[in-house]
Amino acid sequence: MKQDISKSIDACAAHYGDDAEAMRHYLIEGDKSALALKNRGPISFDKDGNLSQHILQAYSEYGFYIFEGVLKQQELTEIKKDLQAMRTSFPQKPGGKITADGLPALGSNCKAPNLIWSKPLGDPLGGTAIANGRLQVKLFEPKPADDAPKAAPFILLGSLQFSDACLRTYAHPQLLKVAEAINGKDFAPLHECLFIKDPGVGAAVSWHQGGSTHWENDDFEENIHGFNFMAQVYGSTAVNGVWVLPSSHKQGKVDIKKLVHESGSERIKGAIPIVCNPGDVVICKRQLVHGSFANTGFEPRVTVNFGFHKRSSVLDVMGAGIHNAAQVFDEAHIEKRSQTIGLGIASRRLHFPEEQAYAYEPFEKSGKTFAWDDAAKQSLHDYNLGDLSI
Repeated sequence: MKQDISKSIDACAAHYGDDAEAMRHYLIEGDKSALALKNRGPISFDKDGNLSQHILQAYSEYGFYIFEGVLKQQELTEIKKDLQAMRTSFPQKPGGKITADGLPALGSNCKAPNLIWSKPLGDPLGGTAIANGRLQVKLFEPKPADDAPKAAPFILLGSLQFSDACLRTYAHPQLLKVAEAINGKDFAPLHECLFIKDPGVGAAVSWHQGGSTHWENDDFEENIHGFNFMAQVYGSTAVNGVWVLPSSHKQGKVDIKKLVHESGSERIKGAIPIVCNPGDVVICKRQLVHGSFANTGFEPRVTVNFGFHKRSSVLDVMGAGIHNAAQVFDEAHIEKRSQTIGLGIASRRLHFPEEQAYAYEPFEKSGKTFAWDDAAKQSLHDYNLGDLSI
């Protein structure tokens, strides 16, 4: 990492009043600890095509791994172009159906949820019953600037239907091969979104663990709730990035209120930020305790977020109802929801014809094929109503 974020650290700490020096120390020490951890490097495979053992070991030990330089400049530029186009089509206010220019807004004809807003520097989910109450505490909400907007875009759900560039990233062949290595050749989707953390307004995501359904499962293990890939468009720092508590994914369900109490503040002891550059992609176990503070710094963060499950974790399982209505995920449901993988691969193959496309075993076995055209793009409308949320 080559970013100098000292000014952002000072700006962030200044928002914390009497705790300013404690917050500044926490950010600086967290940054140092993050960079000292041996869990980053390029995606690599052994001579037999298996994910390198040192990656698997570090991922299991810490609960996350940073794959460096996965997205090249062309791909990052195309994602940024799509981001700009999407922003111009955002509604002019939360819940609105039209843009500032009076045109139909992005997602205005969707049944599924899409754009989530927050008050500037807020924590809209923490300490609420949302997502089955898994965000147990509310993080500090710094005071925004006087000229800050009343609300700022925060999370865009169902992002694959709105961005061809994000769909292509979703089908990156090396990332899908990593998903296969972790969750088996018949891995299944979770859900996809964009996290938008603009400087001076980006909201916090309180400490939490992903997953709701399998904490008491007799076959409980560290991968049972799946993982997320977090592709970084602008990079990630101690100020604007996700913080994690290394190895907490092995502890089962964590009492986060107790953790905060024992730490004396929301600055959980032992937690570190995920620090990485543009184009890096983080793989993070959902069971890892993680969260992010409000972005009071100067650097933006946009994360292209998408996750995958072991098929055994979702097949014939009643969903948790976090991203959509609770429902049982039978074979037909999983196959239909997995079409995003087939469409993503088809889209990426068309755009990067020189690249070796990933072969997704369930569709290879069934003989199901996909093409990418206007009809295929339209078929993604409201696809996230079928998210495999556990």
